[in-house]
Amino acid sequence: RTQMLAAGSPERRPRRSAGFTLLELLVVVAIVALASTGVALALRDGSQVQLEREAERLVALLEAARAKSQTSGVPVQWRATETGFEFSGLPAAALPRGWLDPDTAVAPGASLLLGPEPIIGAQSLTLISRSQVGKTVRIGSDGLRPFALSAALPGAPP
Repeated sequence: RTQMLAAGSPERRPRRSAGFTLLELLVVVAIVALASTGVALALRDGSQVQLEREAERLVALLEAARAKSQTSGVPVQWRATETGFEFSGLPAAALPRGWLDPDTAVAPGASLLLGPEPIIGAQSLTLISRSQVGKTVRIGSDGLRPFALSAALPGAPP
């Protein structure tokens, strides 16, 4: 039996749907995406991340030394040492002289000329992890552009 409302239409009771709403599905997808991102970041190799951080830090230091060389007109050379590295041609306290991670190294005798000319020759070097065989990061410059990680260098293999 149907009751009539004042407007003359039959009364309808809300039906309960049997599925999920779009909002519920979006919330579940967002939670799964956040969880999988967390897992992916947790599984990333810590030694490779640290080596990349050291490479990014060295790139910044090389560019700072290159700028100081150009503004002062004094040749600056970066050299690897047994305990880290040094910038000859700059005052000793001008830039840091060592790695933050003692596991980082470069080939012995590695050297880069940073100026004072605005255009330098193409140069590169490879950072290695002392404890993890095969863990390397390459940085370099074509002489015109700033130093960068090799993956960011134009024409560099991935």
